[in-house]
Amino acid sequence: MLGKIFKSLFSSSGDGTKSASKAAPIDYNGFQIVAEPQQNNGQWQVSGRIEKQDGETKKVHTFIRADTLPEESAAATEMIRKAKMMIDQMGDSLFD
Repeated sequence: MLGKIFKSLFSSSGDGTKSASKAAPIDYNGFQIVAEPQQNNGQWQVSGRIEKQDGETKKVHTFIRADTLPEESAAATEMIRKAKMMIDQMGDSLFD
C-alpha cells in the first residue's frame, strides 16, 4: 500500500503531462538532439534536449515549447526542426 502511494507521487508530474518514450538522439553539427514530446490534454507538446559533449562534461539544454500538435511524431519532428534552428543561430552559447 505504501509503495503504491510513493509510486503515484513520483510517477507523474501531477499536471496531467506524460512523457513519451525515448527516441534515439540525432547528430547535428556536433550536437545531439533528443526529441521528447510530452502528452498534455490530448495533444503532444514540443519538448526535448540539445546535448554536446565537451571533454568529460556533457552540456545539456532542455526546453519545452508551448506548441502542441495532435500527433507524437509531428511534435518530435517540430522539436528537431526548432533545435536545428537554435543550434544554427546560437551554437555553443546555448549552454551559457
